[in-house]
Amino acid sequence: MSVALIGGMDRLKRQYESAAKLCGVSLKSFTGKESCLGDKIGRPDMVILLTGMVSHNTRQTVMQLCRSVGAPVVFLHSNGVSGLRRRLTSITSAQ
Repeated sequence: MSVALIGGMDRLKRQYESAAKLCGVSLKSFTGKESCLGDKIGRPDMVILLTGMVSHNTRQTVMQLCRSVGAPVVFLHSNGVSGLRRRLTSITSAQ
């Protein structure tokens, strides 16, 4: 399963990716400040949006992209690694 993480902190990027790897998920992490974000995300199976860390404009861009490719969006308010790990565990165990 491939997941795009939008938001979060640059300094936690490696920890986000290692937590995803432990859950068996391929993760691409973006801060939400990148230019041409839609082109860089690609076609993930799911997008996790950290709501406390992105602008309204970025949120709208991500939502439009997800609608066009049919990828579900999961909203997380926390930007911590443990919250992401819990969410990824619940997603992968539901499959």
